[in-house]
Amino acid sequence: MSRYTGSINRKSRRYGFSLLENNKEFSKGKKRTYAPGAHGANKRKLSGYAEQLQEKQKLQFMYGMNDRQFRRLFVVAKKMKGSNAMNLLIVLESRIDNLVFRMGFAPTRRAARQLVTHGHVLLNGKKCSIPSTICKIGDKISIKEKSQTLPVVKDTVLAKPLEFVKVEGTGKTGTYVRFPQREELNPEINETYVVEWYNRLV
Repeated sequence: MSRYTGSINRKSRRYGFSLLENNKEFSKGKKRTYAPGAHGANKRKLSGYAEQLQEKQKLQFMYGMNDRQFRRLFVVAKKMKGSNAMNLLIVLESRIDNLVFRMGFAPTRRAARQLVTHGHVLLNGKKCSIPSTICKIGDKISIKEKSQTLPVVKDTVLAKPLEFVKVEGTGKTGTYVRFPQREELNPEINETYVVEWYNRLV
């Protein structure tokens, strides 16, 4: 299955969950906030299987990956010490495209992924064009000097970065200082359901 490149607003409405993590999909002025389709306004109770599938899809769409990529990261998380559920979130948050987003160098993960793919991002001073690259603690991520005038970078409103990343002054250089803690990440995600889903398959 290829990575989803369609409307984020539509997917957010379907799950009743902000995939952009800023609730802009449900902001004032949006015509519809309920799920798309003829029966979108009528919520129905999901089975346990459907709940696991939905949580897995929410994470996939939020981090912008297809099922094959997501399954591969789950295998990586299972090999780590500790909780599989938290390890999965750590691996997801350690991707370079996500860290570019977390450091405030791009307005969305999709925009961050494009910056990486097009060669605008440096990892420890060297060009990195693979969005799925897993970064290590202490790695430095920066936007190329010539790329800092790009509208997607220049016009991004910098929010306060989370504490597991550190941005140097007002520049476009940051450091991955530590693994994230669960309370720093989206509370609307149930990663345990995702682990239960993949434990049947991997």
